[in-house]
Amino acid sequence: MAKLRVGVELATLPYPFKEALEKAAELGAEAVELEAKGELAPGQLSSSGIREIRHWLEDYGLRLSALRLPLSRGFDSPEELERRIATTKTAMETAYKLGAFVVLCPIGQVPQDQQSPRWRLLAEVMDELSRHGNRVGAQLAVETGTEPGERLASLLNHLPEGTIGADLNPGNLKLAGFSPEEAAVQLGRRILHVHATDASADLPGSRGRFCPLGLGGVDWLHLLATLEEFNYRGWFIVTSPPGCDPETEIPRAIGFLRRL
Repeated sequence: MAKLRVGVELATLPYPFKEALEKAAELGAEAVELEAKGELAPGQLSSSGIREIRHWLEDYGLRLSALRLPLSRGFDSPEELERRIATTKTAMETAYKLGAFVVLCPIGQVPQDQQSPRWRLLAEVMDELSRHGNRVGAQLAVETGTEPGERLASLLNHLPEGTIGADLNPGNLKLAGFSPEEAAVQLGRRILHVHATDASADLPGSRGRFCPLGLGGVDWLHLLATLEEFNYRGWFIVTSPPGCDPETEIPRAIGFLRRL
């Protein structure tokens, strides 16, 4: 198996932006995932701001794995849809300028019925965003967790390969009651980005929860073997679950992945 490329979700580090970059490098990360909000929100960064961030990344020896775009609604809702599409397109352009080729985005729940108006709306929006991605050089990666992998794959498979893919988040899938391992098989070569997360299974009388990597219900050995079958060479992004100290958990999680 090829050496895993491991980064960190920068928002999990409780420091100002530049200090967080420095800390990420100190903790052993090779890359960071940035969130497109605040000063990094689509349309907010000037050309000089983009150059400055790229310079800082270079100074600390870091790559940019992806730009994550938080949205209040998915693309399955017609309310203010054109605004969300325009924001997503701008985020894709910004990501490419920053040096990333992937934008992570929630798209809403994929319906089971492929003939339903919501499914057709999602498919139309995904097609539009895939064509925009081809023009600007950044792909959209759909966040997993709102439906089983098979259902998300049914939507993505209606699009040309190499356009829109998936951001595999095993912890999200486990909490939602879906199998991360099955999702990896179904999504296969569509996986563009992986969040190295873990979660406990939902037990009778209690709710599942995110937990430190390797201490939950995700079979990471199986998952990595499946990703290797599909020749996945993208980033694995670690984070710090609630209740954990990021400066302790992040290097532990990185070490866990390196030992697998």
